Amino acid sequence: MKRKHPLRRIMIGVAATASGIVLLLALKQPGGSAVVGAAGPPGSAPGAAAGAEGGAGGQTLLGDAVDTQYGPVQVRLTMADGKIARAEAVQAPNADARSQSITADAVPKLNQAAVTAQSAQIDAVSGASYTSKGYQESLQSALDKAGDGGGGGTVEAGGPATGGDAGAGADGGTGAEAGADGGAGSGDGTGTGTGSGEAPPAGSGGPTTVLGSTVDTQYGPVQVRITVADGKVTKSEAVRAPDGDARSQSVTANAVPQLDQAAVTAQSARIDAVSGASYTSKGYQESLQSALDKAGL
Repeated sequence: MKRKHPLRRIMIGVAATASGIVLLLALKQPGGSAVVGAAGPPGSAPGAAAGAEGGAGGQTLLGDAVDTQYGPVQVRLTMADGKIARAEAVQAPNADARSQSITADAVPKLNQAAVTAQSAQIDAVSGASYTSKGYQESLQSALDKAGDGGGGGTVEAGGPATGGDAGAGADGGTGAEAGADGGAGSGDGTGTGTGSGEAPPAGSGGPTTVLGSTVDTQYGPVQVRITVADGKVTKSEAVRAPDGDARSQSVTANAVPQLDQAAVTAQSARIDAVSGASYTSKGYQESLQSALDKAGL
């Protein structure tokens, strides 16, 4: 009987080894399943994010970062059903305590104004002219990225409503632009020309915003943006003007409003220079002419 003990021990050892291998394989398989299962939820996250941003009626648009004297300004829009549902400044001047205070006061007002106006044609916040101008430019670039999206159905002061469904396009709604390349003329065949004596441009739709070329002057660049509706200039504004020092800022503050008004009154770039602001006036006239040329006026 004692001679059988070694054989018994061998048999027990083989059985134990086999059991161990089976147990090891059994433990390894569930471990692999757990790894695959853990990878599932992270993989689904991009799909959820895409649905939130690219779903029906909604998209997020980031405007260009615009450098100002006190720091960059950049606007992000949330569009829904062709309208601005939300506007927010993702960048704004904050280099020092004063800039932070101005930003904290101005940005919420600008955000609300953008949603209310449904365009970049919003008023500057008092005491925050640089931030306001940068906000308007970045906001406009975000709207341009949205595309024209259809007719605006805009009612101009003292004028009839243009064609299209109100608010149907990305630039729709009151005060919205039809896009930088859209047609602006009324096409009503009345034969009335613009102030320059030329016939209105072809096409119809909401008001169009056209940005003139930047003109360098001895004291700084000048750039004009016009709004055209029914073949006429309804608004002219200097988006850039000399502001390098206190003297330039004073001259600009006095001259630009006069030039803006003169452009709308004359309906052309043939406007008088403002006394004491000859360089700014000349730059304004040249940039205005380039904008009129782009608009076909």
